[in-house]
Amino acid sequence: MEQIGKLGEGRPVLRRIHEVLSQGEPGQTAIVDHDGSEYSYAELGELVTAIAGKLRDHGVRPGDRVLVVSENCVTYLAAMLALSHLDAWATLANARLTPAELDRLTEVADARCAIFTPEASAAARAHAERLDAVSLGQMRCGDLLVSPPREAMPEPVEDGPGQTAALIYTSGTVGEPKGVMLTHGNLLFMCRTSAGLRRIGPEDTTLAVIPGTHIFGLTSVFLAGLMGGSRLIAMPRFDADEVLRHIRKDVTILPAVPQIFAALLRRLKELGIEQPEHRLRYIYAGGAPLDLSLKERAERIFGQVLHNGYGQTEASPGIATTRIESPRNDAAVGLPVPGMEVVIHEPDENGVGELWARGPNVMKGYFRNPEATHATLTEDGFLRTGDLARQEADGTLHIAGRLKELIIHSGFNIYPPEVEAVLTAHPAVALCAVVGRARQGNEDVLAFVTAQDEVTEAELRDWVRERMAPYKVPARVIITEALPQAATGKILKNKLLEHFRAELDET
Repeated sequence: MEQIGKLGEGRPVLRRIHEVLSQGEPGQTAIVDHDGSEYSYAELGELVTAIAGKLRDHGVRPGDRVLVVSENCVTYLAAMLALSHLDAWATLANARLTPAELDRLTEVADARCAIFTPEASAAARAHAERLDAVSLGQMRCGDLLVSPPREAMPEPVEDGPGQTAALIYTSGTVGEPKGVMLTHGNLLFMCRTSAGLRRIGPEDTTLAVIPGTHIFGLTSVFLAGLMGGSRLIAMPRFDADEVLRHIRKDVTILPAVPQIFAALLRRLKELGIEQPEHRLRYIYAGGAPLDLSLKERAERIFGQVLHNGYGQTEASPGIATTRIESPRNDAAVGLPVPGMEVVIHEPDENGVGELWARGPNVMKGYFRNPEATHATLTEDGFLRTGDLARQEADGTLHIAGRLKELIIHSGFNIYPPEVEAVLTAHPAVALCAVVGRARQGNEDVLAFVTAQDEVTEAELRDWVRERMAPYKVPARVIITEALPQAATGKILKNKLLEHFRAELDET
């Protein structure tokens, strides 16, 4: 089996995610809060224990689902680990959800109560006030606001690593939301793997700009940083100037979605900086497809390999990643993570088929939804990802796109990432998303772009026409100032057609 480092050697086996605090030296800084306050591993552990006691007194029981309504800060991290202490489930909710979305989440999760992070998030404070949250006391991290307990049915508790640690909903309020049950075993495996592959150690500082309420932020940023005994800096919301300040000062590891790297490059261009000063040794893009032109630009400007990876919430999230010792010069997502088995199901003549994955990081199932669980997990434990992929002889994976996003135009299969890669190679294009639209018995290719320089729809269509087969040329290219995005920065493709309906109806 591939070696990923010696994390945890000589230490007790971990059973719960709050035990990752044992991986750091007590006096070492574990996290720097949004206001600059520093917490050592010992101090963070004391805060976790104190919050756990207050939540227990408030009526939180083992097996309860408890919402953590937050943006990145020490209160988020301590609350999540405190729930692990209690064998309750941390049900993660970004504070930027609307009241209707949060209420819906409370109902479908059958949540006992909600914890808020008011000091770092005005949005969280507003939710707390609306829901009549009470203060459980002033902690070092600020006011601990928790909503009154609701009637809720606790889930059974397991002694081993199969106990559920986190419940993360994947579809918000669009359609029927599905709650992904991730166990302590899932999360511990994944954060240990992430820390090992990145070779995280006490000398490292990771900038936590990805929301911790997203699986990427939870496992690959916060928990991986603690597993490596390193230092975290919590950033509640992305700010390009603040990120550039941190990487110049002390940050060595920067995991982010591609859109954040694109925003950093735009800001550097505005500032007239060709190669910024920084202390980075490892940069990584995940959470959304990485375009090759963005990868090449980021590598040229930062002088570092921009690593790539692929995963899903249902896999905690890592399925594949590129390796430090074997960097890629393409947009491949790398090799399966150690311990993960993958197969390409029913490949076509080009070797492209649905990617199935099996390993210790695959979810327990969907909360109180056996039908969806059965449709997603095979009897022998494979996760049907719903993504199209191909695999090279050496095991390297290339993602072709979502199975459900495959566009069939005049009988030809079109994979959106192909067209997106060509469009984003145009010097005027900053961000791009391609989707299909059913029209008169066929599917049209539609592209949506944000531009960083003057460009016309006709110029972009000609650009694609010169580089791709005629059937792949978008019927429309909508040029806009912004695309609908999630809190992570990921483009919400499922909202594009509705969001730009007026422009599309003009044709």
